[in-house]
Amino acid sequence: MTRIAARFCGPPESANGGYCAGILANALQGAVEVTLRRPPPLERELELRGGQEHAELWHAEELIAEARCASLELAVPQAPSFERALELSRHYFGHRRHHFPGCFVCGPARAVGDGLRIFPGAERVGQPVVAPFRPDASLVDERGIMRPELVWAALDCVGYFAAAAPDYPIALLGRMTAQLSAPVELDERCVVLGWSLGRAGRKLHAGTALFGADGRLCGLGQQTWILLATHQGQAPPWRL
Repeated sequence: MTRIAARFCGPPESANGGYCAGILANALQGAVEVTLRRPPPLERELELRGGQEHAELWHAEELIAEARCASLELAVPQAPSFERALELSRHYFGHRRHHFPGCFVCGPARAVGDGLRIFPGAERVGQPVVAPFRPDASLVDERGIMRPELVWAALDCVGYFAAAAPDYPIALLGRMTAQLSAPVELDERCVVLGWSLGRAGRKLHAGTALFGADGRLCGLGQQTWILLATHQGQAPPWRL
């Protein structure tokens, strides 16, 4: 059994999708594809089920998410320097308007040492978005290495801000494939990158990457986001 603490919320009443996906991905090896079937509940007993190539996360009789071993190949844009990421972060759209300001990953209402405060920005719409990031002591294990589920979280919201520009409709993470390739250390000067892979109907597609201080690729992600409201203002079902 596992439980997602309220600290790790996305929307106020459910978990950040990337964090939940990372919890499930910990049960498997290599690149993992996670599909979220329902908003992951906070502070509830959740059951992990599965084997070496497939895993599921259940709340009582409801399937919350499922994971499978996958492959991941993406052309990754070049990451800017940490200093350039600091400059571009000033263009973060979420400072002006944010659907979920308390989000653990990208919420501007979260304090330093509480949320990740990953605020991606770009100089012009259509360009990859980028943010600086330095893991604090609450995010690492006894070796000073960032916990894998938190790296998954760091790879999450930056994809939305890349794919949702320029109108930024309300959307939630529906599917994420990620592969972690190098450890992320305490207080390391990291750069998080997101780029659009296009739109199709209610789906937004994005790639994301996290780079270490020496420019090494520490994590790579590919995402599908699901729009929650149409132009008529209706709320369609949240499913892929």
